[in-house]
Amino acid sequence: MEEEASIISSNEMQNGGSMQAQSVIYNSKVFSLHRIFTFCCDKFQDDLHTAGIQIKQHEDNLKFLKSQRNKLQDSILDLQVILGNYHSARPPSGESESHSSNQSEAETVKQILQHETSAACIVCQLTKRHGTHAPQLAFTKDVLGIVATLGKVDDDNLSRLLSEYLGVETMLGIVCKTYEGVKALETYDKEGHINSDSGIRGFGTTIGRTLDGRFLVICLENLRPYCGEFVDDDPQRRLDLLRPKLPNGKCPPGFIGFAVNMIHVDYMNLLYVSDVYGLRETLFYSLFSRLQVYKSREEMLLALPLISDGAISLDGGIIKPNGFFSLGNLTDVDVRFPKPSMSANPPDSYMETENQLKQKTWEKEKLTEDLKREQMLLNSARFNFERKKEEFVKFLSQTSANTT
Repeated sequence: MEEEASIISSNEMQNGGSMQAQSVIYNSKVFSLHRIFTFCCDKFQDDLHTAGIQIKQHEDNLKFLKSQRNKLQDSILDLQVILGNYHSARPPSGESESHSSNQSEAETVKQILQHETSAACIVCQLTKRHGTHAPQLAFTKDVLGIVATLGKVDDDNLSRLLSEYLGVETMLGIVCKTYEGVKALETYDKEGHINSDSGIRGFGTTIGRTLDGRFLVICLENLRPYCGEFVDDDPQRRLDLLRPKLPNGKCPPGFIGFAVNMIHVDYMNLLYVSDVYGLRETLFYSLFSRLQVYKSREEMLLALPLISDGAISLDGGIIKPNGFFSLGNLTDVDVRFPKPSMSANPPDSYMETENQLKQKTWEKEKLTEDLKREQMLLNSARFNFERKKEEFVKFLSQTSANTT
């Protein structure tokens, strides 16, 4: 009997120890799960807190950028009023001077219109028909103009020379600010064929002008601009190019200057036409580079060792880069640069105000881009917050089900 009691007592102790061990293991697992649950909850909450801070930062940035843009808009309006007062208060020019200036510019446009099947002709027709509303059209809102109309030359003979040097195709080239504007001029179907019902070809069809063959388009943002210095205190911002020099340190006889600096650029195109650059250091520097101008062909040929990017002479000599000589007499090209107006030089205060207006307008455009980018970041932060919140709710739901 005592042996049986001893066996029973031993079994009870073993069972009790086993249950106690199972209880310890169970409690250990519960504790571990609780720690994991707590860690995950803290992680989700930290992520949500971080996402919330990012949303607040982007909202504050948007508020600040909008405030800055509104201030710039007010400044732009004030400057526009100042310029408007200048134009209204400026005494009218003499009739003969005005007529001469208008005739010169009108003659250039007339020469372009004679090329009836050219893209430049269609752009001019568009401007005549729609006036100030032309830049608002989808395919022309980024078009700055035609090469022949974007520069002016004082001397008629030099104008013919520079026009001949560039050639009619380049003189009729369309100048766009960005590549997006280039793409808008001509569209294609899925097979890669030109869509004649849209872009500049579509407009040409509506006015009875069929665009024939290819046409040249110059994209300012794709040009490599001049990055050197400018002539000090020059309202036309001429480029400070290194003049050719003989071994004795003097300029070669007959050297007049560089063609790129002999182009008169309207004040509205001197700055901020392409990012921070004007037309002289982008368009005309790309067209003429360091093209030298001499008084005579004889003097130009004597300076040949000093000519790297071509040269022209006032008596009709033309040397193009890479050793290409254009021989023969000066031809009368049918598209030339117009003469600048005699009243094209406003006072320094006007130029300063106009430059301020261009600077403010450029800053506003940059702010607008920053606003778009900040709005995208805010939308991304809000999406990230909602996604993490859904993951947290899903985690809590699954944990509750597993616990039950």
